[in-house]
Amino acid sequence: MEIVILPDAADSGHLAGGAVAALLARKPDAVLGLATGSSPLPVYDDLVARYTAGEISFARATAFTLDEYVGLPADHPERYSTVIREAFTSRVDLRPDAVHGPDGLATDIPAACAAYDAAIAEAGGIDLQILGIGTDGHIAFNEPGSSLASRTRIKTLTHQTRADNARFFGGDIDAVPTRCLTQGLGTIMEAGHIVLTASGQNKAEAVHQLAEGGVSALWPATILQHHPHVSVLVDEAAASRLQLASYYRQTWAAKPEWQGL
Repeated sequence: MEIVILPDAADSGHLAGGAVAALLARKPDAVLGLATGSSPLPVYDDLVARYTAGEISFARATAFTLDEYVGLPADHPERYSTVIREAFTSRVDLRPDAVHGPDGLATDIPAACAAYDAAIAEAGGIDLQILGIGTDGHIAFNEPGSSLASRTRIKTLTHQTRADNARFFGGDIDAVPTRCLTQGLGTIMEAGHIVLTASGQNKAEAVHQLAEGGVSALWPATILQHHPHVSVLVDEAAASRLQLASYYRQTWAAKPEWQGL
């Protein structure tokens, strides 16, 4: 796991965008994993800027999103399929039929979840997965207590997650769905490269546990310590609890340029 401490979220977005651009340069038909929420927005803005400048194309790429609320109507503005389209995919040349997400309106949810994992595998697996992290250490909607080997499935959201997401529902926690479909921790761990971004003081404890805590279902993101290629990009505030911050700075400063992210 590589920890990179940067001045702000925009710098994290630019560095993550560079990793995606490098991937597309060597593999134009790459499979991308897309996260929603506020953390990845600087990454998507950077990628849109690169696309607009003619530096990259997503025309041959495929994308899979991490999660979806269960039961939100198809036209609801907070459905994650809508959110990711507005935040990113409609702003570049990704084909609409190349963007896939869990079916939160499926009548047979277990079958839909199994089919989603199978679709990722059939596409060749995710080459680069973009992630954020919740204040309680969840990634995707794998809440504390999630199995570290879990696959795509239905989950009940914690009160904390619903409170954190209430800002997207006019501040009304009761309007936030109680269930979701999410890629499991085992599913996420199969991605070739994971790029996780976090910013703000409220993410500091989760980042500390992610990088320096013991691997535990109490902090689901800690499973990433077992992944061979994870890049954690954090701003100064999110890095404020890191005990080895000075070492992370030294290793990033000394890293050979040819290695990339």
